Amino acid sequence: MNGVKKSDLPSKVCVVCGRPFMWRRKWARDWEAVRYCSDGCRRRAKGGERPG
Repeated sequence: MNGVKKSDLPSKVCVVCGRPFMWRRKWARDWEAVRYCSDGCRRRAKGGERPG
């Protein structure tokens, strides 16, 4: 364990769905630019939602 609790990690609110999401290691370099909680929300925001 790294010694960091999940409750101590930074969080944001998704601009599309409004749900809160926590920091992830893969976002470490560009956390300031992260706006969406998932790829699905990112696609929906850009108008790429597929019918179905």
